Amino acid sequence: DDAIEDALRLSSAMTLKAAAAGLDLGGGKGVIWLPDDTVPAGARRRELLRDYAETVELLGGSYITAEDVGTTIADMELLAQYTDHVVGRPLAQGGSGDPGPHTAAGVEAAMRACCKQRFGTPSAAGRRIAIVGVGNVGGGLARALAAAGASLVLADVNPGKRALAAELGAEWADPRAALRAPVDVLAPCALGGVLDERLAGELRCEIVCGSANNQLSDERIADRLAARGILYAPDFIANAGGLINVALELTGYDPAVAAERVAAIESVTSGILEHADAAGLTPLAAARE
Repeated sequence: DDAIEDALRLSSAMTLKAAAAGLDLGGGKGVIWLPDDTVPAGARRRELLRDYAETVELLGGSYITAEDVGTTIADMELLAQYTDHVVGRPLAQGGSGDPGPHTAAGVEAAMRACCKQRFGTPSAAGRRIAIVGVGNVGGGLARALAAAGASLVLADVNPGKRALAAELGAEWADPRAALRAPVDVLAPCALGGVLDERLAGELRCEIVCGSANNQLSDERIADRLAARGILYAPDFIANAGGLINVALELTGYDPAVAAERVAAIESVTSGILEHADAAGLTPLAAARE
């Protein structure tokens, strides 16, 4: 039941994401339910992925799968052995490669729009930014923001990620503390549902802008954030870079076109924030509209 609910919530977000990005896609999501918390490897992983690929193939192209949380480019390469309906394969195989850097670039673009709205300048220089979840997307975002001159607080459930904080000269914190840190921007870049009623009342940030899907446990949290004066960048706008990138495989992949379209997330976000202000809406309501 949890897996089905997760797949339905994620597919709903993907529908909004595809529509807002102007893509000729309906939006869908696949979730592989595992009987325990053990991350499958070796023959067991290949067996699960083959089973998943055969399920995708049975859908006849109405669903196209791609890399996301828990999977890799190598997994996409394996899936492609059993179904044609997969994107995000290695560049050497005619795919678009890892979508993570494009997702990170899109979040950074949305963050610039938010900073311009709140602080009058899009620059991250001198801004204190907390990134919760520094995996494939959050780690790339951290590197980009550090290069732009931001002061970072990094957090992850994997203590091994602390090495990235040391490399970038960032502060390291546990996720619970990082979510409540006094910062200019909070970037949730792990799993969804993190912003619940309790946390919404405990945030000490000016802006929430991250890559996680379904960051709000309930859409009413958008009203709660607005009431507290916290600017929320709708996640399906900010994190669309990866989808924009892999979607190009369906029409002919061009990395320059991908980069240009991902960068446009900044202007899309700015338009949403301006409309929200003018119409007296939350950014989430304006984005849905």
